Amino acid sequence: MFIPIYDSNRLRYIRFQYVTIGLIAVNVFVFLYGWAVGETGAIVSSFELSYGFIPAVANGHVDLPPVYVAVPGWLNFVTYSFLHLDFWHLLGNMLFLWVFGDNVEDAFGHFKFLLFYLASAAAGAFAHAVIAPTSEGTLVGASGSVSAVVAAYLMLHPRVWVWVLVLGRIPLPLPAYIVLAAWIGLQFFMLVTGAADVSYAAHVGGIVAGALLTLVLRRSGVPLFDRKIVPPKAAALTDERERQY
Repeated sequence: MFIPIYDSNRLRYIRFQYVTIGLIAVNVFVFLYGWAVGETGAIVSSFELSYGFIPAVANGHVDLPPVYVAVPGWLNFVTYSFLHLDFWHLLGNMLFLWVFGDNVEDAFGHFKFLLFYLASAAAGAFAHAVIAPTSEGTLVGASGSVSAVVAAYLMLHPRVWVWVLVLGRIPLPLPAYIVLAAWIGLQFFMLVTGAADVSYAAHVGGIVAGALLTLVLRRSGVPLFDRKIVPPKAAALTDERERQY
């Protein structure tokens, strides 16, 4: 539907989005490491079994063989979010985090944003476990956390314009509320219709957690639902004036 590539939304409270960049770096590192140690041709590698999230294990329906137990079970509610199935899975999640994460980090502060990201990952895993309690499939990916970032951005900056690729190929600037509300609506629709292969429950769990956490974690004085519309050209002109003065 929409692939975000750039937003006209400068930072207001922090100088640099250290946590957002750090999370992207960790996700890339874990992907490369998992690819290096993964078994060639394996449907699910031992790395994914050890650090992914398995609802049947979390709910006590089956036991994970001891050889695959690498961390305490509660940590799998978070570690799964740093694993990805393939390059495109990783790229999609990291692109959303890159475009929208910096402004959410700006609104929360570095530490609160990290807490927000990890808590939303746990919420995504929890929602997945509720919807599919006996599933022995392995959940991986940062989609729960990224969905929370999308929800937070929509609540904070719905009127900021975002450059997107429509249908994956047509560049177009659109207000964030059109892009993100459509994306969020799609996640709920896909969950209700029971779409396979993707855990939309984790997406929806992250969206709900992101919306609720935004209410309590944003900085004091940071408003919800920005009133001012900032078109891309106007934002660029404003930045240029600020550099000149």
